[in-house]
Amino acid sequence: MASPIKNPFLDFDPSKFFDPSKFFDASRFTDMQKGFADFQKGFADFQKGFSDVKLLSPDFEGLLATQRRNVEAVVAANQLAVEGYQTIARRQAEILRQSFEEASVLIKELVSAGTPEDKVAKQAELVKGSFEKAIANMKELSELVAKSNTEAAEVLSKRVKESIEELQTTLSKLGNKGA
Repeated sequence: MASPIKNPFLDFDPSKFFDPSKFFDASRFTDMQKGFADFQKGFADFQKGFSDVKLLSPDFEGLLATQRRNVEAVVAANQLAVEGYQTIARRQAEILRQSFEEASVLIKELVSAGTPEDKVAKQAELVKGSFEKAIANMKELSELVAKSNTEAAEVLSKRVKESIEELQTTLSKLGNKGA
């Protein structure tokens, strides 16, 4: 049998150089295991404490339905406002047309023959009638604007009330779950 080849650079037994008992204390390892076991037990207790807690999950479908109703209310209010302003514009055009027709008749009456005193009296009467008609037209238009705005605001006000009721219902359900 041949003798083992010796390494000229490593002429010693490394197993004698490294003694694990000097670097590794087995009692420290058991202390670490005990500490880890305590940590696991504490974490399990922590999880057990939170297992009784009911987490609130948002009702995405309900939230989406609420927002859909909100948008529908805004659209309805806008539609009412547009319809109201269209009515106002039509009435303004009608008033303007009537004013032009009346003005042409009045001009013919003023140009007609008559004494200067008659013309002054007629002119005063026409100014008074025109002023009263203008006031009545402005009142009518302002009432149309108020009506249009009120209708649109009522739609939004109703939706706000419904939203508050929905919120109260949701909160009461959450309160009942927590109890």
